[in-house]
Amino acid sequence: MADVARLAGVAISTVSRALANPGRVNEKTRAKIDAAAKQLGYTPNAMARSLRVGKPNTIMIILPGSLYYGASQIIPQVLQSINKSLIKAGYNLMIANLDRDETSERYILDLAFGGTARGVIILSSKLPEVDGRSLAQAGLPVVSMLLDMSDAGTPSVVTNDRAAVRAVSRELVGLGHRRFFYLAGPEGNYHDVERYAGVVEALAEAGLGEDAVVRSGGSLDYQQGFRIGLEGVADFEALENRPTAVIATSDDMAISFMSGIRKLGLRIPEDVSVVSFDGSPVCAFCTPPLSTIEQPVEEMGQAAAALLLEAIENGPPTPASCTVVPSRLITRESMAPPALSR
Repeated sequence: MADVARLAGVAISTVSRALANPGRVNEKTRAKIDAAAKQLGYTPNAMARSLRVGKPNTIMIILPGSLYYGASQIIPQVLQSINKSLIKAGYNLMIANLDRDETSERYILDLAFGGTARGVIILSSKLPEVDGRSLAQAGLPVVSMLLDMSDAGTPSVVTNDRAAVRAVSRELVGLGHRRFFYLAGPEGNYHDVERYAGVVEALAEAGLGEDAVVRSGGSLDYQQGFRIGLEGVADFEALENRPTAVIATSDDMAISFMSGIRKLGLRIPEDVSVVSFDGSPVCAFCTPPLSTIEQPVEEMGQAAAALLLEAIENGPPTPASCTVVPSRLITRESMAPPALSR
């Protein structure tokens, strides 16, 4: 670091600030330091720095399962957004998978209690707890993303699941649909509860009862979205009075459902309209292009990182806050009025 400072013509403390927290050094000076570091082949030792300052510079992000699954790119997009924000603040990102078994929960708690991380962002899952130890007791700032845990004292960043599905359900009612088919995630899951409530509320506003919607699924996790969609095709086929609109709670469910429906000889949107939730880029390339509620993952990732960094610097907010980042509906050719109303 002293060699970099001499070559750049600055103080060692300036080099330290530029490498640990680039935002605290002006752009011209930072550029000189970066050039000197590259010329000398200097790479900061993150472990040594952590030992020197007595604090780790690693943020642990806890995923609810596999990093990649299905067509959904939600998790990778979230990670990219969070990582960008943390790098600017001088932090590294460590990924841990929470498979909801004792082994993975114990491992994550060992990392948290062992001083490996400075803070934690947990995605769409309850805090791990084993043998009376909970992540909430580790003395680390924790932020929940995708799942509202503010009532339990954990600051949270979510999108407007209920309001978004209520809005698209209203739109389908406005097109003339009166019978609905709902492809559900695991029953009791936060997202399923919120999204299904949005459907029911929109139907009630239109003078329709909950019997106007048929639920399919409810036992499988969102990572099994393709399977949920295919099983939904069988449930749909068995109905005597088939719905004219399908609301899927993930893009994967909708994509596999559309494929199966076409094999039955049904047309989209002529025979049945389909809309989904997540906003994966692949939806634009489905046949027909799939209408979807796009989750604002980049904005949510930035908000979660900012909330955590604020908690690291100044302590968590009291009471715990919930930041809601609105989603948006992307309307494509998979939605249309039902055949009888055209």
